[in-house]
Amino acid sequence: MRFGAHVSAAGGLWKAGPAGKDLGCEVIQIFSRSPQMFAAKPIRDEDAATFRESMKENDIKDVYIHAPYIVNLASAKNTTRFGSVKILREELERGTQLGAKAIMFHPGSAKEIGQEAGVEAVIKGLDRIMDGYEGSCQLLIEISAGAGAVMGDEFEEIAAFIDGAERGKEIGVCFDTQHAFASGYDLRTKEAVDQTFKDFDRIVGLKKLVASHCNDSKIEFDGHKDRHQHLGHGFIGADAFKYIVEHPKLQHIDLILETPFDGEEEKGSREEDIALLKKFRKGMK
Repeated sequence: MRFGAHVSAAGGLWKAGPAGKDLGCEVIQIFSRSPQMFAAKPIRDEDAATFRESMKENDIKDVYIHAPYIVNLASAKNTTRFGSVKILREELERGTQLGAKAIMFHPGSAKEIGQEAGVEAVIKGLDRIMDGYEGSCQLLIEISAGAGAVMGDEFEEIAAFIDGAERGKEIGVCFDTQHAFASGYDLRTKEAVDQTFKDFDRIVGLKKLVASHCNDSKIEFDGHKDRHQHLGHGFIGADAFKYIVEHPKLQHIDLILETPFDGEEEKGSREEDIALLKKFRKGMK
């Protein structure tokens, strides 16, 4: 199990390498484009080479890309739906160019078309995204916090997306501790962690789990809102992350912090979050 965080790539993608090293990251997550825009400038081959070299120089073992937040495969609008497909396919290709391990994305909201039609729309979107794709970067569906009609807040729905897609065997999952907690999957005790991932294994399959966003929650259990907090300063609590780090069936995944950037909160920091995870891992030896 390796630890990392979402880091800024402002001013040049290669800058994410030293930013990750400064935090003590072993893996990192970045945006390859603005998270609020459909269009993106192509990545030049020389810039991709500089990025890959920076990862080596800063001892970053793997890179994950988070897709823009505007993606919505379940939108009633054709422009949004097909634009989302275009973005995700581009991100897969960009990820391959950069040598990234995977990209993760939020499926979107089915507010305008309903859940059943939303599931069908997401599956059709996945088929379009993966059609003819031959790159090395993997597509990951991220579990959501379940606000409103947001898709992917239940394990059964994630499984439906993967099982329904023509190339679903190639698609993985990004768990998110805060999103799962907000969606009603408890993590506060060892027994709860064991049960949650036992359920995940039964419904989706732990072999599909590639990475997890590692966040405490500003929202109480089953609160259905996406609000991240530093580890040990939210309603999940520090012990939950100890149980996850120690879990024998989760050792293959990477944990990636999306906790607030330093200075945004009165308590906690991302440096402390990374140090806490490493402390838990060291305690296993």
